[in-house]
Amino acid sequence: MNQPGAHVSRPPSTHALSRRRNATSLAMLGALLASSLTLVPSSPAQAAEALLSQGKPATASSQEGDGYSASAAVDGNLTGTRWSSERRDGEWIQVDLGASKSLSRVVLTWESAFGKNYEIQASDNGTDWRTLKTVTGGDGGTDEVAVSGSGQYVRMQGVTRAGGYGYSLWEFQVYGSEGTTTPPQGGAVKVTGSQGNWQLTVGGQPYTVKGLTWGPSVADAPRYLPDVKSMGVNTIRTWGTDGSTKPLLDTAAAQGIRVINGFWLQPGGGPGAGGCVNYVTDATYKSNMLTEFAKWVDAYRTHPATLMWNVGNESVLGLQNCYSGTELEAQRNAYTSFVNDVAKKIHTIDPDHPVTSTDAWTGAWPYYKRNAPDLDLYSMNSYGNLCKVRQDWTDGGYTKPYIITETGPAGEWEVPDDANGIPDEPTDVQKADGYTKAWGCITGHQGVALGATMFHYGVEHDFGGIWFNLVPDGLKRLSYYAVKKAYAGSTAGNNTPPVITNMAVTPATAAPAGREFTVRADIRDPDGDPVTPRIFLSGNYADGDKRLVEAQWRSTGNGTFAVTAPDKLGVWKVYIQAEDGHGNAGIETKSVKVVAPPVAGTNVALNRPTTASSYQTQYGDCPCAPALATDGNATTRWASDWSDPQWIQVDLGAAKAIRTLQLVWDPAYAKSYEVQVSDDATTWRPVYSTTVGDGDIDTINLSATARHVRLQLTARGTGWGYSLHEFGVYS
Repeated sequence: MNQPGAHVSRPPSTHALSRRRNATSLAMLGALLASSLTLVPSSPAQAAEALLSQGKPATASSQEGDGYSASAAVDGNLTGTRWSSERRDGEWIQVDLGASKSLSRVVLTWESAFGKNYEIQASDNGTDWRTLKTVTGGDGGTDEVAVSGSGQYVRMQGVTRAGGYGYSLWEFQVYGSEGTTTPPQGGAVKVTGSQGNWQLTVGGQPYTVKGLTWGPSVADAPRYLPDVKSMGVNTIRTWGTDGSTKPLLDTAAAQGIRVINGFWLQPGGGPGAGGCVNYVTDATYKSNMLTEFAKWVDAYRTHPATLMWNVGNESVLGLQNCYSGTELEAQRNAYTSFVNDVAKKIHTIDPDHPVTSTDAWTGAWPYYKRNAPDLDLYSMNSYGNLCKVRQDWTDGGYTKPYIITETGPAGEWEVPDDANGIPDEPTDVQKADGYTKAWGCITGHQGVALGATMFHYGVEHDFGGIWFNLVPDGLKRLSYYAVKKAYAGSTAGNNTPPVITNMAVTPATAAPAGREFTVRADIRDPDGDPVTPRIFLSGNYADGDKRLVEAQWRSTGNGTFAVTAPDKLGVWKVYIQAEDGHGNAGIETKSVKVVAPPVAGTNVALNRPTTASSYQTQYGDCPCAPALATDGNATTRWASDWSDPQWIQVDLGAAKAIRTLQLVWDPAYAKSYEVQVSDDATTWRPVYSTTVGDGDIDTINLSATARHVRLQLTARGTGWGYSLHEFGVYS
């Protein structure tokens, strides 16, 4: 089966790589639902606005007594009759409009017993409700509440009363359009055809998805979407849909671009991403998500940019991070059953746009086939294994078409490791070829694969951005032009990026910290443009910092550069970025392993007896005994208890002339410490001290003669203990 595995997680927002993840939480959902009371002007909110509720059937959760029924609040009498509930919170009144209507506002004329906090809700069947507006801090009188959406039933759901009485309304008036709900502009979107001969249609016309996943902020849409359009792109994909989505939809529509509106479900983004939800038992989470999604479907179902709805991202695969065995199977079945519930709900609100669901593993499709028959089509994120999706679809005997919602160059999880043990990132040329090959495999599965939104139109200039983005920092790469050629058919006349080949780092596996190492590459520009090189470093594998920081470097001619290694030990990524002055760039990267710089002389502490005040017997890679700090192996370490003070000392066997100490710290370093020496391990004399230690490597010049050397450690630099990879004493 096509199982790419864990990869770059996308956030539940309308843009990606803002890490993200901006993951949607219940707290955020509550914030999205909450809004202030909005007064609307007395002029109609939309064309042909009408009072829809007067004289229609009304019901309520309770009434105070005879003469206070729900019907009294829709009879048009503003001062003579009223509905009044029993004296408790949470009471409601609703009206049946007779058919689904487009809604514009609700006017509540309160008697003195009013609702302080309440919701205006809509429903298509009187059972499943979606919140159109949440009002907090109401002060009675007349509330005019602007709403957007549709429904046959409209309800005032009380939350908190203003006083000791119930809720009481002279009139509950619902305004909107007398006509039934408006069809989408540009025509309905349908999956048409039959087994193996499907197509997507928009307004009855064939539509192949030629898309990109969307990364920039909504505010930057006017800046970047014209460029997206120029690439031949007709579709963008988002991972989250909420109140901030409309400006993006508006800008997309102005460019003639459609949007696959995503809805985020936990655990999104594959293994290791998102949170762990129990889809078997957590009815509250599912209810909240269903209500939230329905709200935005209703809000954007008639928007001309809406192409389809996409429920969830890689969650079937991602559930393996939360569960195992039979429980994992139960959760996967429950999740896909819930996706089907969402699809059914969306179809009741919006019959004019398809519903799909994305995963990153074709092994998820049997679950959808079994539990989600209401999906109109499937979706798949696949990178290096994309061309195997077709065979997996055939082998699985599936009866629905699919689209590819993410694809691009092979990811970290799919490439072999380099000499430093980290994923060997493809070159710019290989990445561009990857997009070309992917599009060929998609279009090659005619009648089943209905297109793709390739990953990723993003502008982040960081570790993940360089791996996947077509326009990091706004610079167009070879991959950008590969996608443009696939979608638009040609890049003739375009100025294209510099091409970097044969990049090499020397020494790749042992660059001394703080000293220069060599980077070289062949750099050429197809258009003969002058090229400006830059060198960047990323500590993603050394310390988790994904940023790209310009290195200290100098050109030594003929595509060769002297680059100063960081002080932080570990594996770093080195990037050559070659810019042509026309908004294009070639970018290549290799890894370099930064090691402790060599020290002149003999390490007289090597493998000598070493003791300490304490050491960790178990935690992570421990036991971490004192002798591991003097074994000459930079991958082993001594680690103390998590308290102050501590000490570690080595017996050199005889008095030795000591000229240099080199301390190679683990991230758990000493901020304050003293170097002490002794002839008998009883009487100690200080020879060096500091209170501003910052970890990494300390190289200390000394002039002393002694048999015993001790580090007296008095203040930790972290919340952990003290930890040394190497405690070198050089004579």
